[in-house]
Amino acid sequence: MYHKIIIVGRLGNDPDLRYTSSGQAVTTLSVATNNRWTGQDGQSHDETVWWRVSVWGKQAEICKNYLAKGRQVLVEGRVGGDRIPSGSGGGEQIVPHVWVGQDGQPRASFEITAQTVRFIGGRDDSVAGPAASEYGEEPPVDEPEDDIPF
Repeated sequence: MYHKIIIVGRLGNDPDLRYTSSGQAVTTLSVATNNRWTGQDGQSHDETVWWRVSVWGKQAEICKNYLAKGRQVLVEGRVGGDRIPSGSGGGEQIVPHVWVGQDGQPRASFEITAQTVRFIGGRDDSVAGPAASEYGEEPPVDEPEDDIPF
């Protein structure tokens, strides 16, 4: 079986780049996705889900160099989290990472191992850009397209 997740959100912090003991680059992103709706009572509701995203290799270094807090990104990858035994079958289940915050409230976060990270918008978030995996050493300057189909 195979699964894939795609999220679009904004970075909650600047990317955090580290290197493993073998020299492999890994960048951690904190991405917030939002959902807004109006209930039957006419009240506006907001829901935010936070995702921890791990980006590996050259793509990790590119994310560190060209992304910053507040930047919008599209992430494609696979879901990860805490692994627990799934019972007598001998397999494992992946569940959200759960902990108790400093305020005593329970918290949970989801983890994604990124396969592709797309930088959405330029510095002013107005134009979509290519995926980090498509960059060479320098990302191209985002140019607006004349033929936008919508």
